[in-house]
Amino acid sequence: MAPSPEAVRLARRLRELRESERLTQKELSNALSVGDGRVAVATISSWESQSNPKLPPEERLRAYALLFASSPAPKRVPREQELAPAHRERFNSLHRELVNLRDEIRQHQTGRPQSSSSYTFDFESGRITLICPEVPEDGRSSLGQENNPNFTKLYKYADLDALIEMWGHVRASNPELRVRHRLPSEVSADHLSGHLILIGGIAWNRVTSRLLRVLDNLPIRQMSVPDLADGEIFRSRDGREYRPVWEESKEPVVEEAPSKAELEAEQAQDAWRGDTPRELVEDVALFARLPNPFNHSRTITICNGVYSRGVLGAVRTLTDDSVRERNEAYLANRFPGGVFGLLMRVPVVNGEAVTPDLEIPENRLFEWSPEDEDE
Repeated sequence: MAPSPEAVRLARRLRELRESERLTQKELSNALSVGDGRVAVATISSWESQSNPKLPPEERLRAYALLFASSPAPKRVPREQELAPAHRERFNSLHRELVNLRDEIRQHQTGRPQSSSSYTFDFESGRITLICPEVPEDGRSSLGQENNPNFTKLYKYADLDALIEMWGHVRASNPELRVRHRLPSEVSADHLSGHLILIGGIAWNRVTSRLLRVLDNLPIRQMSVPDLADGEIFRSRDGREYRPVWEESKEPVVEEAPSKAELEAEQAQDAWRGDTPRELVEDVALFARLPNPFNHSRTITICNGVYSRGVLGAVRTLTDDSVRERNEAYLANRFPGGVFGLLMRVPVVNGEAVTPDLEIPENRLFEWSPEDEDE
């Protein structure tokens, strides 16, 4: 079967880029090969073939854009942060061009629009690990105890509703890739070298806490404050704080308020102010996508909140079918480079988190991308 015109256009464009820098396929192979992610000469030849072109993974097109963003091309693929402002602009333009060419091929193959740059959790290759916080032992169900004959490991996980929501979505979007979920205590170097999806805050997920310290370019930090016992607020680099909103509960007041020890055991200290019960009406969510600092060909996605409703709101931003398409379109247009950080408002109604619609400006509390800092 003859290749589609779309496939020939991409193959021709990749060859043009290589020949414009007078590189041989061997030299390009050396430049693209980093660590274990080696690219054979035969692979490059298959991508450039006019008679039977193979479709490159999106991450390889990103590497092409990084390599050919400057002239003469460097001997290795640079990191995005190493590019000069003019070269970064060229990178963004070239990356969009190549991804659009690739998406045209996929649309031709499937008969429906697809865009890897628009579908955040559609990964081309690599292992995917969801890292979810662990419930402290003293707050865990007896079914989460390993000596229980009915031991069920998922009872050890906190933010379980967010994990199930994300797990199902990522599995459905990547049926051919290996998708795993792990507790922070189970994370190894092997997990850290793939795509990471971090669910939950810093208190019970030490991997999230560690990576938020490593990701210095993300101008958002989560921190404990004296007036909140069961959650941690967010603070942007300019010193502004983002906090949940509580209201006095409209439920009948109980005759005797729980003791501090009881509230602490139930992780419900913030739900009371003195002897008055309170209702959480608005949480804050962090949704961020950055290059994995341990492997820049992979990504880190952070879905976090002050409380669990914020975590679920961050996850459902791109899994809730009522707003997913609009939110994906917003992210693609606002952050074409695919690297961003968002703090969002998550309303809580009758105890349930309402998914943020990013087209509503009031839902976007803070936005950041590397492109903003270059302007």
